[in-house]
Amino acid sequence: MRFDGTDAYIAEKDLTVAINAAIALQKPLLVKGEPGTGKTELARQLASALGLDLLEWHVKSTTKAQQGLYEYDAVSRLRDSQLGDDRFNDIGNYIRRGKLWDAFDADKRVVLLIDEIDKADIEFPNDLLQELDRMEFHVYETGETIRARHRPIVIITSNNEKELPDAFLRRCFFHFIRFPDIETLHRIVEVHYPGIKQNLVRAALTQFYEIRDVPGLKKKPSTSEALDWIRLLVADDVAPEDLRGDAKNALPRLHGALLKNEQDVHLFERLAFMARRQG
Repeated sequence: MRFDGTDAYIAEKDLTVAINAAIALQKPLLVKGEPGTGKTELARQLASALGLDLLEWHVKSTTKAQQGLYEYDAVSRLRDSQLGDDRFNDIGNYIRRGKLWDAFDADKRVVLLIDEIDKADIEFPNDLLQELDRMEFHVYETGETIRARHRPIVIITSNNEKELPDAFLRRCFFHFIRFPDIETLHRIVEVHYPGIKQNLVRAALTQFYEIRDVPGLKKKPSTSEALDWIRLLVADDVAPEDLRGDAKNALPRLHGALLKNEQDVHLFERLAFMARRQG
């Protein structure tokens, strides 16, 4: 199996090399990068390109590693025993399979996405070491061992909110998705909005990168936010020459698509005030 990108996903050469290396080594691919740089979409496009099913496990701050394997509903079993329900006699009725179990038990190879692993507790990655390494786990309630019938392709994403344990990193192939340069982002825009006016795209992307380069910006706008902004510009039929508006107004047109907190809005308002004073 080899991934070379898709018509709907622009993948740089170093990213495709990382994906194919992880597949060849049979190791999970750990993908880091700024939010909105296409880490989650990568797993979806990989599954589509290889003709494989995709299983998505979206990690939250309350997620435990055990939930990816299975969960035992002891409360329901106790209730059924009190009510005399025949289901009580089969403990398997109270085992809820997790995403890893589904991936291990699939009839064919699948792509398993473990999304935003850094959101969970620091022990979360460590608790998955053996399962991801040996591709098996034990179900203590039934005494059975679940082994992967076909080793899944595992994509793990992280927004770098916290450091991951060294023992976990050692078992992964790592790739950092750099923020795309203006030429690459131009190609991404064309994939999402074929036939868009090229002069508008050039003007919008020039201003977009100027915004990202403003010193003191708390949250730089991402690729997905650039796509949303350009979509709004097209919907409002904004001409390239009208994109900047008043030269003394530092806030970009439809800035709510790009600036997502009040500190950054105030930063641009201060820049506009300083420009007016200098004028």
